Amino acid sequence: MTARTGHPIAAVALTIPSAPNLRDLGGYRTADGARVRRGLLYRSTALDQLEGNDARAFARLGVRIVFDLRTEPERRAAPDQLPDGTRRVIVDVIGDAELGSPAMLHGILNDPGLAAAILGDGRAVAMWEDHFRDFVRLPSARCAYGRLFRDLSREDNRPALVHCSTGKDRTGWAAAAFLLLMGVPEDAVMADYLASGRLLRPVLARTLQAFAEKGGDPELIRPIFGVRPGFLRAAIDEMYRLFGSVGGYFSDGLGVSAPVQRALREAFLEPAPPAPSPA
Repeated sequence: MTARTGHPIAAVALTIPSAPNLRDLGGYRTADGARVRRGLLYRSTALDQLEGNDARAFARLGVRIVFDLRTEPERRAAPDQLPDGTRRVIVDVIGDAELGSPAMLHGILNDPGLAAAILGDGRAVAMWEDHFRDFVRLPSARCAYGRLFRDLSREDNRPALVHCSTGKDRTGWAAAAFLLLMGVPEDAVMADYLASGRLLRPVLARTLQAFAEKGGDPELIRPIFGVRPGFLRAAIDEMYRLFGSVGGYFSDGLGVSAPVQRALREAFLEPAPPAPSPA
């Protein structure tokens, strides 16, 4: 699969069934022809089901540090199962925000009437677009993503993995911001985000079915448990509105200085191959 610019799309899941959205963020081409290095940064769903062959396959990735973007209730309900020697760093993105919180989602999933009141008349899409704006503007989000990227600039923290629960929203913005900083074109960044919809299709189907069995209309909740271009677009537009540029977002929004941004690009990018000499 290729983006409209012809840049290759690297969104291929690794064969670890208990983490269906686990993939390498390497392989993408930047606008100037460099390539994001493979094997240094992964994105994933929660890692609470790693056992047996899955645990052994994960251990072979050599991940040194896992950045957990989830809230405390999520971590308590589904604690990561990590190999010996892999450290976990908690970087809670949404903090005490109500929008998108586990309590809000649990209430919606278990009460079709509440879901209709909150999400009916097309409000789900607008709500989740605002949720993505929160990833850019919320103080807890800026603190969490700032810690993530500053830590990634240190060689002893790589290879690393970043995850939330399903690996599509908070992790989706982490991946998008990282690829934008690397200089990957926006259409390829969008394609990486949208790949979560394909990889998580069975998970979404089970969620919709369970809601229908409670008497709810699955179409009410489909937007917030799926992926849509407008969601990521809302975060990108909010980044430009508040900070003017990708670099401005990292420096002024996340506290990731220009030297640290350069260190990240040096660590994660393979230079573009030299142009062939004229005959």
